[in-house]
Amino acid sequence: MATAVAVVVVSFNTRDLLRACLESVRAELGGGSGELVVVDNASTDGSAGMVREEFPEARLLANDGNPGFGAAANQGLAACRSPYAMLLNGDTWLRPGALAALARYLDENPRAGIVGPRLLNPDGTLQPSCYPFLTPFNFLALNSGLMYVVRFLRRFRPTYRGVPSRAGHWVKGAALAIRREAFAAVAGFDEGYFMYAEELDLCWRALAAGWEVHYTPVASVVHVEGASTSQARHEMAALLFASLERFYRKHHRPASLSRLRRVVVLILLQRIGRDVLKFWRYPERRPRLSGDLLLWRRLLLERL
Repeated sequence: MATAVAVVVVSFNTRDLLRACLESVRAELGGGSGELVVVDNASTDGSAGMVREEFPEARLLANDGNPGFGAAANQGLAACRSPYAMLLNGDTWLRPGALAALARYLDENPRAGIVGPRLLNPDGTLQPSCYPFLTPFNFLALNSGLMYVVRFLRRFRPTYRGVPSRAGHWVKGAALAIRREAFAAVAGFDEGYFMYAEELDLCWRALAAGWEVHYTPVASVVHVEGASTSQARHEMAALLFASLERFYRKHHRPASLSRLRRVVVLILLQRIGRDVLKFWRYPERRPRLSGDLLLWRRLLLERL
């Protein structure tokens, strides 16, 4: 019999998607048995009330403010007792058999500390979820027209498709099976990241501590990408650059951080040029583009 898996769901303003997520978890846990923790980061759409009313079996941790994804995940995992935990975004749902498959996988791979399942888009297509650790060139390629070229190169294919049980990679935090022993060994997520790169940092530290980070297609999870972050698009763009710079500051030499910052400048210049052209070509989009241009300009000035 596979080891029991607790489920921790981090939620922020995705009430209807959260309901679908928890219904899938309820089915996987067998009608309400097993550990289920929901951490709500001060949603304003009634998410917490919905959980209280419709999912009484869940332990709800309703935060008064939004401490960020990593801090909320730490809260939820600290409230569990099972040796394995499934960490989910509120905009995901489990395909049948996912929890049992991941439990078996962790039982069979005792050095796997973090395991990413196969992620699917709502239409059933594969969603990239396993990545080589970012270099300045990788980041430039992923955020510019270069991605249409490098995705055909063998060394970059894992970025787009994912690979099974690959060392030296990290897995997307939308859905992670976590061995609590490994999680405790690295003191959980670094709460200095509000959003983005927290799972990158966790995987890096787990590997450095002697644990393995795996991607496996034995289980599937559907992910509606960007359901929460699209609600604050400008803030999320700023956080992405800041989080990556924090990661490089922690784990790389100053020269590598300098290269990353130069790449960010190039990306911002490219976005400014792109949006200036759009500003003149599409008058109806000018209000939104004006906001984008102001953001890119501010982020650029911060790095010059």
